[in-house]
Amino acid sequence: MTSGRLAAVPVSELVFRAGSMRSGERMVPDEVPIAFSYGGTTHAVMMATPADLEDFAVGFSLTEGIIADPAEIVGIEVVDEGRGVDVQVTLADPVADALRARRRHMAGPVGCGLCGIESIEQALRPVRFVGGGELRLRADEIVEAVRALDAAQHLNRQTHAVHGAGFFVPGRGLVAIREDVGRHNALDKLCGAVAKTGLHGEDGAVVVTSRLSVEMVQKAAVLGSRFLLAVSAPTLLAIETAEQAGVTLVAVVRGEDFEVFTYADRISFPGAVADVA
Repeated sequence: MTSGRLAAVPVSELVFRAGSMRSGERMVPDEVPIAFSYGGTTHAVMMATPADLEDFAVGFSLTEGIIADPAEIVGIEVVDEGRGVDVQVTLADPVADALRARRRHMAGPVGCGLCGIESIEQALRPVRFVGGGELRLRADEIVEAVRALDAAQHLNRQTHAVHGAGFFVPGRGLVAIREDVGRHNALDKLCGAVAKTGLHGEDGAVVVTSRLSVEMVQKAAVLGSRFLLAVSAPTLLAIETAEQAGVTLVAVVRGEDFEVFTYADRISFPGAVADVA
């Protein structure tokens, strides 16, 4: 289900290269306010690419802890409001009641000078431990996963301005990919797509084009994946959270090279020469 908007649109531009100017045209990704409403009340609004919005709704609901299973969503309606899109999510009654109670709890006054205490607690919330699975990866599969994500990013090939998130299963390759101007949004969309198809996070690795912040680790853990691969570097809190969650964090994947920050014993390096102190 989509809003009817295009994910990318052509715009006119002035191109200056090699000392000369010319008129040109470039494809750029659309970026609009996307609101998620539950029971007629707006819960959150974010700037995002207006594509794969049903996946986005499912993934956002999962990673925010609103639902535990896609089956708890009764229906999703995407309403184009002109300047933005309202994604109206209908929850099963017990889940809707729990969300209303959660909203009432969060609506209380802040009694100290530190504003946003609920947001701080949410940002540092405990993560699901996913380290008990059996999945292992070879070094060449990590390289394959990142290359496959790059090759499958059709919107980024048009615009060079969006992030990608993919789900890689050894022996099957990249089985799902989603793109968005926001790295968190792309991963939420992927989580929704994977959950809706009945795949299990423990069966594959999450692959992203962005840096690894704590939220990316939290979302991968919600999906149930014990591998998170990225082309950029992690933050300290992301590494600490990956340790707690049992997630193998592989970053700075460039060509055939990469760096492993947690649980390196799950990766095999056939033919590699060890030089580890």
